[in-house]
Amino acid sequence: MESFAGKFAVVTGGGSGMGRELVRQLASEGCSVAACDVHETTVGETANLALADAPRGTRVTSHVCDVADEAQVLRFRDEALAAHGAGHVDLVFSNAGIGGAGSFLNDPREQWERVFAVDFWGVYYCARAFLPLLVKSPEGVLVNTSSINGFWASLGPGVPHTAYSTAKFAVKGLSEALIEDLRVNAPHVRVAVVMPGHVGTNIVANSMIAFGVPESDAFAAGKAFHDTAPLSAAGAATVILDGVRSGAWRILVGQDAHHLDDYVRGNPEGAYDYPQLAEATDQAGSTLKDALTTLRDATQDQAAG
Repeated sequence: MESFAGKFAVVTGGGSGMGRELVRQLASEGCSVAACDVHETTVGETANLALADAPRGTRVTSHVCDVADEAQVLRFRDEALAAHGAGHVDLVFSNAGIGGAGSFLNDPREQWERVFAVDFWGVYYCARAFLPLLVKSPEGVLVNTSSINGFWASLGPGVPHTAYSTAKFAVKGLSEALIEDLRVNAPHVRVAVVMPGHVGTNIVANSMIAFGVPESDAFAAGKAFHDTAPLSAAGAATVILDGVRSGAWRILVGQDAHHLDDYVRGNPEGAYDYPQLAEATDQAGSTLKDALTTLRDATQDQAAG
């Protein structure tokens, strides 16, 4: 897919962060977008921002949807098709996600299952709802957001990270399994799995808000995660869209993601040997080491909240 102009895309989690920037950059290239989020106000703001920079004739619509609820996903699908007068979809970005419930042993089961439901079942429900519409496109692309925690289920010593990591491994597995399924049954459709490292988003704050923390406290706790990221949400969206254009099925986002991926694939037995990892991060430079430290600290803030 060399150009997004004239295409129709769906983006989940479009109210902030990478989702918002994906909507804005797609629209700026003349791609019409249906964006959804659980927060009506923020996804509406995204649509307005995207339309301000979009070529004439580009349509951007905002929708409210909790992707963990299949009925809401199906409603979003129907609303998006009606709003755009479309019979197919060209691109689907399953980007919505939250964190939390790091400990399988100590955190509430309801919180653990809520995180997994958003981060995996949301991707699954969107695939079920939108893949038939991608099949109707001359060249459809399903883009699922996993994480570096989809190949490394940790944030370092002393910080369990089970719900998010389990879901992101599952997203990666589903995406890879779909490669051959699509090759056999719909060869004009492809799948890409996105694995970001530390990106400047509000995921920490949004996750805390999702579990009842007041907004002011949540954004204060998530500020360091957002402000110290080596890569902005806009920069991450650019990497993702460049990867989709190039035909990549595996899109690593950020130098920290590349360094950690190289280490884990090259030394799987040492993936959770933290002294070895500390030495490797020192050799990789401050980008990976600082990113992992900030991720760990942000998760501790989230757990404390």
